[in-house]
Amino acid sequence: MIPADPTRRASAELREAGHADPATGAEAGALEPAREARYRALLGELAREAQQFRYRVAPNPCVGAALLDHDQEVARGFHTAWGGRHAEIEALRVLETSRGAAGRFDTLVVTLEPCSSHGKTPPCVDAVLATGVERIVIGGLDPDPRHQGRGVRILRGAGREVVVLDGSASLAEGSAHFLAWISHRRMSRGAPWTIAKWAQTRSGQLSPPLDVGEGRWISSPAARAEVQRWRGEVDAIVTGVGTVLADDPRLSVRGPELPTYPPARVVLDSTLRTPATARLLAPPAPDERAGPVFVLTGRGADPSKRRELEDRGAHVEEIGTAPDGKLSLEAAQRWLWRHCVRRILLEAGPALLERWIAEERVDQWLVYEGAIEEGRGPSLRRTLESARLRTVRRRELGVDTVLEAFSG
Repeated sequence: MIPADPTRRASAELREAGHADPATGAEAGALEPAREARYRALLGELAREAQQFRYRVAPNPCVGAALLDHDQEVARGFHTAWGGRHAEIEALRVLETSRGAAGRFDTLVVTLEPCSSHGKTPPCVDAVLATGVERIVIGGLDPDPRHQGRGVRILRGAGREVVVLDGSASLAEGSAHFLAWISHRRMSRGAPWTIAKWAQTRSGQLSPPLDVGEGRWISSPAARAEVQRWRGEVDAIVTGVGTVLADDPRLSVRGPELPTYPPARVVLDSTLRTPATARLLAPPAPDERAGPVFVLTGRGADPSKRRELEDRGAHVEEIGTAPDGKLSLEAAQRWLWRHCVRRILLEAGPALLERWIAEERVDQWLVYEGAIEEGRGPSLRRTLESARLRTVRRRELGVDTVLEAFSG
């Protein structure tokens, strides 16, 4: 369970270690009331604006930052995509773009303690120190106990003035998904953040009538283009062999912005029914990026089928099965976690989606509803209507409706 105020423990630990309480900023002296009020108002504004990116950054927190020169704002930035620039770095980029190398600032205001460890990006504390900024105003400490207070100690150890205005940028309000992600219960599962994505007709079916969209496409070109962006922002795309047999997908990334490291493509296939002629195994075209293919199968896989797939470039991995003979989703998630996969896009058919949802392994929902009344196959409408969802957003994208949410 996440503590009501996860910064309090870090405050006490820093005091015991001989540091100033980061929740008061005592080391730098008390702020003038008017200045503190301005900083708190700015932190609240940044936190609210950062929330618009919550679905794209999850499981990371929503973070906003601003650069000030003599209390006048000169740039602001936000963490806008998982694996992308953090808010502090984006604010620095905005300043350089707008004012060039001569852009000046003396204060950094950021809603969350700057990170101090290597992840998808280098530590932000290093970049902050490299600027020579004099004062850093923070809306709250990192609640992750692995990093809590470390950024403050590094900055203060380098002689910077650090003020933490606790409570001015609530993570519980804007980044509840992040607090759930770093909870002991969630982290002990060893499972990547799972985004269940699918397109459905208005009747909730995942396949259109045969005379619509070539019998394959439900969503509009705008929605399909957006999915390419989502694919470029995950570590892996996961599907089932049923989808491979029915749709023969590529699961690659196409479009104007191709990722340097495309996501792995993972097929759950308990009996190695994936054909060696599957389009997944074809070389990428010039306008696409395609990650390695992993086929997860049960113990004692057919050696000849295995060799056939491996000869085509697939990596065949044996994992555990459930009592019903299907692959264990827990085993699949742990395999992904061991291979440093932290965020996946689940693009599967209704059967595998239903299993993933029923076992409460979905963290985030991304559902495109096309302007098509009926369809083929089972419907997921009741599943979606009965799901416990929070932070739900519905938006229009051309003729489609998009539902985004976190699991409740």
